Amino acid sequence: MSGSQTGASSLPGQLPRLTHEELRRAQAETLASPRRKYGLAARALFLLLDTLYGKPRTLGKFKVLELVARVPYQSWEQVAYIAITHMHERQGMARRIHDRIAECRAQQDNELWHLLILEELVAGSGQRQPRIKFFWLPQLIAFGYYQLSLLLFVIRPAWSYRLNADFEDHAEHEYMTMVEEHPEWESIPFESEFADDYGHFTSRADLFRQIAHDERVHKRESEEQMSQPRFS
Repeated sequence: MSGSQTGASSLPGQLPRLTHEELRRAQAETLASPRRKYGLAARALFLLLDTLYGKPRTLGKFKVLELVARVPYQSWEQVAYIAITHMHERQGMARRIHDRIAECRAQQDNELWHLLILEELVAGSGQRQPRIKFFWLPQLIAFGYYQLSLLLFVIRPAWSYRLNADFEDHAEHEYMTMVEEHPEWESIPFESEFADDYGHFTSRADLFRQIAHDERVHKRESEEQMSQPRFS
């Protein structure tokens, strides 16, 4: 069978898996499309990551990116749980909030598989990962990003969704560009203890194309929420 398998597509947090041909088309679409006009907070975050981890696209840098990527969904989920505590008597609203919680949890789960796979690849590469730079600093960045996402959501949800859309757009373009920079990945098979959970792919190139496509889906979900009332 050539291309990506789809056997894991029904698991929690799992987005549809694309075939090899679909992934190649998705990469071409991303590389041909302009990036979003990033806001000040997003640009500051990207500058911080480039300063701390360098501009080159490395597996270690993307591991940090994925550690940070989950926190907006966690912040939205927390606000939603608080909201449902106060609005449980309004059945329609409570149901909509519950559905939003489920969406946030699915997005978190998807980002978690990205993180675990990146951690596995970095560990297998033998690259040095100084604990301060690749554990403590990412924890601090994630904590700050969580607080910012939460604050923006409380003030105006659209601002928090916009920040996440910027982040996911950046990740989508960076992943697709990294695949382009590594043509040798086309012939490196993807083998992972998380394959049954995330998906089976014939090459490392297709793995990262799929991750980039996941980020595109997350971006579009945030863009849709930007124009919606709170917990609509």
